[in-house]
Amino acid sequence: MKKAVLSFLLIFTLILTGCVNTKSDVENEGSGSGDGSKPSIEILGMSSSEEDMNIVRDQLTKNGFDVKLNIQPDYGSFKAQQDAGNYDVALSSWTTVTGNPDYAVRSLFISGGDYSIMADKEIDELIDKASTETPEEYAKTYKEFEEKLVFDKAYIAPLYSSYKTQALNKDVLVPDSVRLSKSRSLAWETIDFQDEAKRESDPLVLSQTLSTLTSLDPIKGNDGSINMLNSNMYIRLVNLTDDDVVTADGSLSRNFSIADGNSEYYFLLRDDVNFAKVTDKKAEETDDLVGAEDVVFSLERAKDKNSVPDHRTYSLHEHIETAEVVTDVSELEKVQTSGGEGTVKAALEEGLDTEIAELVAEDDAADNAAGKYQVVKVTTTEPFPQVLNYLAHQSAGIVSKEQVESINTYKVEDFDVNKDIAYGDQNTVTEGDSYDNTLYASGPYILSHKNDYEAVFYKNPGYMTDTENEPNINQVNVRFIADIDSSLSALRNGETHIQYSVPENKYETVEGDSKLQLQSIPSNAVSYLLFNTEGRAVSESADLRRAVLYSINQEEIIDYYQGNKIKASSTVSPLVDTGNELKADADKVKEFLGKYQAE
Repeated sequence: MKKAVLSFLLIFTLILTGCVNTKSDVENEGSGSGDGSKPSIEILGMSSSEEDMNIVRDQLTKNGFDVKLNIQPDYGSFKAQQDAGNYDVALSSWTTVTGNPDYAVRSLFISGGDYSIMADKEIDELIDKASTETPEEYAKTYKEFEEKLVFDKAYIAPLYSSYKTQALNKDVLVPDSVRLSKSRSLAWETIDFQDEAKRESDPLVLSQTLSTLTSLDPIKGNDGSINMLNSNMYIRLVNLTDDDVVTADGSLSRNFSIADGNSEYYFLLRDDVNFAKVTDKKAEETDDLVGAEDVVFSLERAKDKNSVPDHRTYSLHEHIETAEVVTDVSELEKVQTSGGEGTVKAALEEGLDTEIAELVAEDDAADNAAGKYQVVKVTTTEPFPQVLNYLAHQSAGIVSKEQVESINTYKVEDFDVNKDIAYGDQNTVTEGDSYDNTLYASGPYILSHKNDYEAVFYKNPGYMTDTENEPNINQVNVRFIADIDSSLSALRNGETHIQYSVPENKYETVEGDSKLQLQSIPSNAVSYLLFNTEGRAVSESADLRRAVLYSINQEEIIDYYQGNKIKASSTVSPLVDTGNELKADADKVKEFLGKYQAE
């Protein structure tokens, strides 16, 4: 991918006080022997990660390094230090929110990647090779990638992977109805009250930190302000299970199939999902089917960086070449599935009550019970099975072609933020003079209105009615609470029902409250040390980097966190079992330091 997805939570942590030096100022201040005998290492990080920095400092010191900590109070200060080159290693983290390993490596480590400071042809080739392979094939390739990245060339030093947690009021909610997924944001439609009589009368109350919403157009934001909201407002062609397996369950597709060659993907659409709109601040049925035309429109605009001003997610979908409606049943009969185990038609018909008799182009002609279906084919620029994970991301949410085109009448190149109103502008749903809700939601809920205190959502009355996927609770209120202590207090006081994401230092608070339940699963978040690739001794010497690498003792870090961390070898670790493992080795540290000092 050429551009990074701003959504992804990437934190490079820098540590230094005082003025920011320019690049020229620091060219001669790289890693080396500070006192003539010990190599010096400068660790950059933010104050929020000071505990990790202290652990790493102690481990490096024990192995013969002079260590300098460069602690910055916030990301802006960190970025200034990073740009100035004031570090040997930066404490960094990455969360793979799409559940696929390509997203875990491409923008971080490929030459020219959005967050990459590397340029290594061998690494590039392995990333590109793995992207064309199916999960059954790519484990071997990612193992080789990891061996090159970490153990051979030591571009990073892994520290640990984390857990994903949330807390809920088990006296109010049915615990098993509250999902916790590695990648997917919290799904609201499954959540239910212990007392089912409250479904219509009481709102489900959640909380989130940010009250200013980037955009309610799914392609224009990928951050903590809207990921959960847009995920529940817009349906997608596929979903991810809680453990990151691509599935049609609960999606717009009844089935999907990959054609032989891994470049063509077919999706058989449901006919029981309609758009919802808001009238007088209440959700209203539109009787407008979420159909193939809307899917094609949504994917074409998702992949086109010029389709909207400030498009923030197009790099997730740049592997899509075309999206089109299929109307010839014979095409499905002629094309074999990936692996050659049958036709695409047979794969799409698996488990259907009525087999495919006809493919229709018009939404109003779809009638699944009568065997009349809509099929969309997505073709990628190259074999790329991981496109399915990106299609499960909130940015691939299906919007109404008719509604979006009726709102976005401006020319993108002439867009004026001071006068033009784009589809999804949060001002249109904010109470006050600017309120004019024009949203059309294809998902289980639609946002009615918001203020600085909370956002109010209502159930989509045309969403998979009378099926297991129909939402249980009529109203969801998302309370805006910036402070974690205040948020947990609201949960304990019964003002909210779920706390999405609980810091490790708050586990005991939750577990000590008899009415609360803590849910926890391994996450896709990995913390690691990123080596500077320019202007420092570590930039030139793989031996010096490997000496740092083998100084890292992950067992000590996990013990410090009382077992609430997990071993990792790279950002791929939560997604692919490569079998690789970093083990601290003082003898290797001495060996590589000796080689470095002999250079």
